[in-house]
Parts: sequence; C-alpha cells; structure tokens
Amino acid sequence: MSDLPARIEITEEGPREGFQIEPGPIPTADKIALIDALSGTGVPRIQVASFVSPKIVPGWADAEQVVAGFTPRPGVAYTALWFNAAGLSRVQAFADRLTVEGSITVTGSEAFTRKNLNRSHAEQLEAQRKHVATHQAAGVKMTRVSLQAAFGCNFSGAVPTAQAMAALSDAMEIAAETGCVIEKISLADSMGWANPVLVERLVGAVRERFPGPKVSLHLHDTRGLGIACAAAGLRLGVASFDAAVAGLGGCPFAGHPGAPGNIATEELVFLCEEMGVATGIDLDALIEAAKLAERIVGHRLPSNLLRSGGLAAFRAA
Repeated sequence: MSDLPARIEITEEGPREGFQIEPGPIPTADKIALIDALSGTGVPRIQVASFVSPKIVPGWADAEQVVAGFTPRPGVAYTALWFNAAGLSRVQAFADRLTVEGSITVTGSEAFTRKNLNRSHAEQLEAQRKHVATHQAAGVKMTRVSLQAAFGCNFSGAVPTAQAMAALSDAMEIAAETGCVIEKISLADSMGWANPVLVERLVGAVRERFPGPKVSLHLHDTRGLGIACAAAGLRLGVASFDAAVAGLGGCPFAGHPGAPGNIATEELVFLCEEMGVATGIDLDALIEAAKLAERIVGHRLPSNLLRSGGLAAFRAA
C-alpha cells in the first residue's frame, strides 16, 4: 500500500560528503561558494563540514575556515560531522552558526566497523557509551541513532534484516540507559546494497520495533538503485532523506573507489515533484548548484538530471 508523505525534509550532504573524497584539494573559497549556492535553493538542512583528523580526511583540513566563511541564511540549519571529543570541541566553537546535535552510531556489519573504525561491534558500543557521556557533559542532546551498512557490506556481504535490527537494538539500548530521547533513526546504505524490497523490510521492522522515532534514509547510488529505493521509502511514508547535490561523495572506507555516492539531491527533488510530494526546494536553482559542484571538482558527476534538466520547460512549451 502507498502512504506518500505530503512533504519531506532533505538534508543536503554534498559539501561535507563530496569534498571529503575528492583526491585533489578543493579551494576553501569554492567550498563556501557551493554552500552559499545551496543555501539559496530552499533546502532546509546542509551538512557543511567534517571536523575530523586531517590525517584521516585531508579534504576537510580547512573545516574551521569554511564554517567561518559561508553566509548563513535564515531558515536553513547548518550541521557538521564529528566523531570524538576533539571534534565536538571544534564544532562547539561555531555554536552560533551550526546546529549541534549528537548521534549514536552503529553498523549492521562488524567487518565494516573494523574497516571504518578499527573496532569490534562490542568495542563500538562501549565507545558510543563514552560518546554519549561526553556529549551530555557538554550539554549536547543525542537525538538520533544512525545504522551504517544497514543493508549490506562490501567486506562481509548481505546484512539480513534481523542482523541490522540487532545492531540497531544495541544502539537503542544505549539511548535508553543514558536517558537519550531518540527522535530519528537513520538507515544508511553505506555501500549500495539496498533495493526496494530490502528497504520495505527494514523500514517495516524498525517501525514495528521502535514506533516513536521517525525513519530517515541515507541512500547511495553505488549500483544505480538509489532513486528506486527512495521511491520505495516515499511509498512507505518516509519523510526524511539525505542526499548530495549532483551525486557528490561516497564513503572513503567502503572499498569501492570511484563508485557513485549519495543519491543526487536534484533527482530526489524531481522524483518528489513527479509524485506530488512537496520539498520546498527550487529545482532549477538546485540544478544550477549541481553545475557549480561539477565545475568545482573538475570532472563529471553522476547526476542524470544535471544534464537533462526537469520537465517544467517542456510542459510549458
């Protein structure tokens, strides 16, 4: 059965996720230019930087300069990514410009946890307990649980729904132990293993087990099924998605160099428009931002809509 939402919220992750994986240094001014362009499209949330060690992610060595340099627009929430107390301290220095909200993160694949974080699942759970304590001591609310590799893993294969739910349940137990009120559960297809049937199964299982938080989908288009998975999510009433302008990005720890990253924001907006779901985003302005992103990185990006455009002009003609 279809239960399309009337409206969805998109978190634009292109600047953070895209620029972390580009091989050459992207000038700080170009990063700022893309964030400012995206701010003018109507997108409600933009993840603008990654506050992690430049030894691990050299593409974000200039996180402070970027966050200090963009022009905040009223009505847009700007967020960042960090993993530890040092990153949190750097983020909090920009509390006047950034929305600072914490997340409990686990993965559906222990192999990916080891590859990404050099930890076992048990070690990751203990690290997340300390992570919560650090954030609570700093006055930062932990409102989200994120399940990475929710559908499959390039290092260990398919992630059955029961396995994904076990990892998610561990994270929700930590939230309950520490008094966190979880508002959102993010299901991330970190390596492009999802398909519409798997999305239906996992979203259904999450809602049955944890009916309170809203479900959000973070989909990668690694094997071309990202937008099909988004359509499946929409039909289930999912109203929160992550996306990346022009299809920027990809996970640097996924063992799949050159694969497409997140679904393209403009393709998700177009899909929603065609299905009668509001986004509040100006598609033409977003396509222009996608063109800017492609010029900045200096190579072709995977978005089809970047080249074909929408249908408004054809319908008007």
